Parts: sequence; structure tokens; C-alpha cells
Amino acid sequence: MSQRQILSITTGRPTSDGAGVSLTRVFGGAAPERFDPFLMLDEFGSNDPDEYIAGFPPHPHRGFETITYMLEGRMRHEDHMGNVGLLESGGVQWMTAARGVIHSEMPEQQEGTMRGFQLWLNLPAHAKLGDPGYRDFAPTEIPQVVLPGGVQAKVIAGTLKVGDAEQQGIVQRPDTEPQLFDLHLPAGSTLSPLIPDGHRLLLYVYEGVLRVGDQAASKGQLVRMSEQGQVRLHSERGARLILLAGRPLGEPIVQYGPFVMNSREEIEQALRDFRDGALA
Repeated sequence: MSQRQILSITTGRPTSDGAGVSLTRVFGGAAPERFDPFLMLDEFGSNDPDEYIAGFPPHPHRGFETITYMLEGRMRHEDHMGNVGLLESGGVQWMTAARGVIHSEMPEQQEGTMRGFQLWLNLPAHAKLGDPGYRDFAPTEIPQVVLPGGVQAKVIAGTLKVGDAEQQGIVQRPDTEPQLFDLHLPAGSTLSPLIPDGHRLLLYVYEGVLRVGDQAASKGQLVRMSEQGQVRLHSERGARLILLAGRPLGEPIVQYGPFVMNSREEIEQALRDFRDGALA
């Protein structure tokens, strides 16, 4: 069987968001169709409270889902629906903004390291104005498996298939069918996860060096793969990475800040709804 080809290897750019939280924007912004159905991936990480303590005060979203995966630290979520949740090290927050959510994400610590990821996952046109939803998952709820070669995997969304073995994640979503795995490859290990043909595949290395075919990607780099064939991951010295895969929606993407719709008219409606207090 043919191997997936590397389309690009890029490095995230430093930026800030919320009330001045320092982070790395792995992708997001220009040409979102390259990553469809994913809209944005941010990595945040610092042991300096000045770089995260102001957090993300109340702000709106419409038209997509946000997934926050915490490696280290504590973050409190509150939203207009009355949900309150504490995201702790190893936990996941999955929020479906749909027609509208107004929420805040604020650090629950004054010192120490805060590190993790936030992913934006698009919703199809028929679901963009559906009911919003929110769910916290404790670290103990997320399936973890040890694969041949000592590879460790946290299976957050979708189903991890390796050879004849498979492990279902804690979240399954229709339409985009996302796969979200945190993979730890020890030195000298190899992994060949099965990704459905036609699904977009992205690999973000957050520790170590990963080899994909005959090319290497190091810490802070994103590998964008073709949509057909197998993939073989190898690390000579060890690597940790986020694997993202999903079925592209192939729909128009129009984004204005925290609103992602299919047309400019829908964006203008979202802005009016937010201004008039009718977003959520």
C-alpha cells in the first residue's frame, strides 16, 4: 500500500490571546481549507504566572467546537448555560458552541506551570445553529493504551487502530469524525496508525524529534500529510506528539474572530446577535 506524503512542515508562531496569555499558534487564520475540518491549534505553556494569570475572561463563540487538553495546570470554565468545570492536568474539556456560547477560562493557580492545547473543530452547516453543549473529562476517563514498542497513547477522540488492535476514544463526533491522540514514542519505537483514506492528517510534535518517512520534524513543528495511504511514525531519540485526523467538510469557511460560519451574511448576523444579547 502507498504511503502518505508530507505536504508541508511548518513551525508555530508566538502570539497572545485572551487577556494577554502567551501561546504558540500552531495553525489558524489564513487558508483554513488546508486544515479542514480543523480551524486552529494553539499550544500554551509557561511557568511564569505573568504569562497566563489573566486567562480568558468572558467571550463568545459560534459555529464550531473547542477542545482543550491540559498537560499541566488547572483552569476553571464557566459559561452562560450555568456550567462550571475544573480542568486539571491530563483532563479534557469538549465544548460545542453551535449557535452560541459565552464562557470564560481562568487559571486556578498562582504559580507553577500551565501547559496544554486548544483545538478548534469546525461544525457542518446543518449543525452551526444547533444546541450548544459542554463536557469535562477527568484524566481517569480518557482511555490510555500501551502499544508494541512501548508507545503510549491517550485516545481522546475517534478510534486508534494499530494492526488488529483498536481503542475507542472518550468522544465520537459525526460529520467530521475527528481523531485526537496524544502519542508518546520512546527512543527507537515505530508506530503505524491506520487513518481512513480521505481524512486529513496533521502531526504536531511537542517534545523530541519525530521521523515521518525520510523527513524529520522537531519540537514545535507541524507535519501536514496527504489524504491517502498509510503513515509510519518513528523516533530515534523519543518524541511526543498530537495526532489530528478528520474528514474534511468541504464547505465555505468564513471566520471573524470567535465566529466561524459559511457566509459573510451569517457572520454579520452573529455580530448583531452578540450585540443584541441574542447570541446564546
